[in-house]
Amino acid sequence: MESDVSFLDLLGRWIWFIVAALLAIVELVVPGVLAIWLAIAAAIVGGLLLLFDIPLAGQLAIFAVLSVALVWASRQFLTRHPIESDHPTLNQRGVSYIGRVFFVEQEIRNGSGKVRVGDSLWIAQGPDAEAGARVKVTGVDGSALVVERAD
Repeated sequence: MESDVSFLDLLGRWIWFIVAALLAIVELVVPGVLAIWLAIAAAIVGGLLLLFDIPLAGQLAIFAVLSVALVWASRQFLTRHPIESDHPTLNQRGVSYIGRVFFVEQEIRNGSGKVRVGDSLWIAQGPDAEAGARVKVTGVDGSALVVERAD
């Protein structure tokens, strides 16, 4: 029975490293940047346990405080130093069409019509133009392309 107690005692000191590893795996699988800070907090608590004998309540308190502090600090850092994308219009397809020329598929009358973009039709807003006319995209208004005549 003595060996069981020492195994549990040993596991108690390493459980925070196991939790840290599991949280790191979660960070790899689930999108977001939260679990990594919790994993770091768990690893720090594990490291402290190797140096000091801390009761469970203290371990949980340290983990909670470190988790909140690390998440807050990372948010503050990213607010001050945002990550610049090399494709800022990746999820804004309409914005990526600004400056390009397309053909009017359904005539633009009273400021509204449709243009062909690849194999799809987009709502176009701009001056009146007949079907087949060339128009240049100058902006985006919601899901509509703002166009002007390209001739």
